[in-house]
Amino acid sequence: MQTELSRKLGIEHAVFGFTPFPAVAAAISRAGGFGVLGAVRYTAPDDLKRDLDWLDAHAGGRPYGLDVVMPAKKVEGVTEADVEAMIPEEHRRFVRDTLAAHGVPELAEGEVSGWRITGWMEQVARTQLDVAFDYPIGLLANALGSPPADVVARAHDRDVLVAALAGSARHARKHREAGIDIVVAQGYEAGGHTGEIATMVLTPEIVEAVDPLPVLAAGGIGSGPQVAAALTLGAQGVWLGSLWLTTTEADLHSPALTRKLLAAGSGDTVRSRALTGKPARQLRTEWTDAWDDPAGPGTLPMPLQGLLVAEAVSRIQKYEVEPLLGTPVGQIVGRMTAGRSVQAVFDDLTRGFEKAVDRINRIAGRSGQS
Repeated sequence: MQTELSRKLGIEHAVFGFTPFPAVAAAISRAGGFGVLGAVRYTAPDDLKRDLDWLDAHAGGRPYGLDVVMPAKKVEGVTEADVEAMIPEEHRRFVRDTLAAHGVPELAEGEVSGWRITGWMEQVARTQLDVAFDYPIGLLANALGSPPADVVARAHDRDVLVAALAGSARHARKHREAGIDIVVAQGYEAGGHTGEIATMVLTPEIVEAVDPLPVLAAGGIGSGPQVAAALTLGAQGVWLGSLWLTTTEADLHSPALTRKLLAAGSGDTVRSRALTGKPARQLRTEWTDAWDDPAGPGTLPMPLQGLLVAEAVSRIQKYEVEPLLGTPVGQIVGRMTAGRSVQAVFDDLTRGFEKAVDRINRIAGRSGQS
């Protein structure tokens, strides 16, 4: 699964794997792909440094990258406390009532929420970059589009490529104008924040819009034939995230959540604002249903919603309250039916890719060529 981009980056397969788990990122790189560690959960620089130390030591000398959540426009002087103060009491009460209705226990006295969406704040993301640029990262990706111009310049000064996610050709053109090196065309099927255009339609639109910049296809991809289809559409690689959640290297800290993922079908996800305030594809649960119910107060805009529900999500996860328990995941969850190692996933991808290429060659009258 080689392309011009994969050869440039020195990787065997044009498979970019986004994950919040260092062990998964390292395994992806060792398997010949490009592991990308998600940084949004790291609010303490020392925690990120610890995990990058581990990743660097276990990636087998292969390249890896970092994904941040950083707004393109800078907001001066806004603290987390300032944002917390904007949350209406009505919404706080709704959270309390929903948790109480499902008997969700409180956190222990003095225990701090383990889930905080604070990486969206520019000062947090910049501290992450201060740490990351001390490591030989080969790629910096931004989940909120183009990062600020000085960040792009700082990355380029270190020969680090910059990638940005796009849900439309218009967004992709803005990324090209901002000096982005790689555009990730993230389709409607993808887990997490995503737009409304399906991958099959979006990928060739973005390929045409930013030519000759390389494009990675994302959303609904989890098999070798789908990788082949993405490359046929003009992408120079694929960006996979959800597929790694049920690998043996992943550390979800929740057997109940793993069971739910393995049992879910492709129709068991929903685009909901319940988690962050922006539409994000995730498992459909009684928690997402409560927030999407017109009888409720409705979700708050990002980042208010993420701060509002942070402790609630931690409690739901800690006590494994199954009716409410969910996670961002794409429609590809329907293929995630058994726990496998990262290497086993790659073996399946490569075998399926080879069969798909052979099938196309036969259709084109080139039997035996690949």
